[in-house]
Amino acid sequence: MKHVLIFGIGFLAQFLFMSRIIVQWIVSEKHKKVLAPVLFWEFSLFASVLLFVYGYLRDDFAIMLGQVITYYIYIRNIQLEEQWKKFPAWLRGFFYAFPLIIPLYFYNNRVMDMAVLFNPEHISFALMTLGIASQVLFTLRFVYQWAYSERRKESSLPLGFWVLSLAGSSLIFTYAVFRLDPVLLAGHAAGIIIYYRNICILRKYQAQAA
Repeated sequence: MKHVLIFGIGFLAQFLFMSRIIVQWIVSEKHKKVLAPVLFWEFSLFASVLLFVYGYLRDDFAIMLGQVITYYIYIRNIQLEEQWKKFPAWLRGFFYAFPLIIPLYFYNNRVMDMAVLFNPEHISFALMTLGIASQVLFTLRFVYQWAYSERRKESSLPLGFWVLSLAGSSLIFTYAVFRLDPVLLAGHAAGIIIYYRNICILRKYQAQAA
């Protein structure tokens, strides 16, 4: 029953992540250029909360790290879209505090054990290194996107974002194969196809605009 709950949380997170890509893909196909609708960022934020919880329950530091890096970038993009204040005040407060809530709760209740997250019997050093490297590369796309959007003062998804998405997703898919993680496998198998398609759309749009 515990495993059903854990994987249920993970699959729900991946469903939201995949939904954001599908929404973005449909909007981009309709307008023949790559766009970033606000739903993309809202789905990202809710999914990030769930995947962070999933990463903790799976004792997977790589997953948790990946979510922490991009979490506030999702919030910032919602702010750039001028939609953040439409969230209830209590929900905004929860999102701001969430990255601290779980670590503080489990640490104070003597549940969080860092030795479990880095236990070589649980996950090899090489596999953990691959997981962390792939998550960092995958999440750096949002650091790049954030810097790009701040310069333009609007939320945008440039070509570099999709290139980093494709590279990072491919590495996470490899990690998932060795980690035997069905949640990551399902999420990134479809993601790789859509990231590649967005690269094609963006290059075609740029060629036509040149």
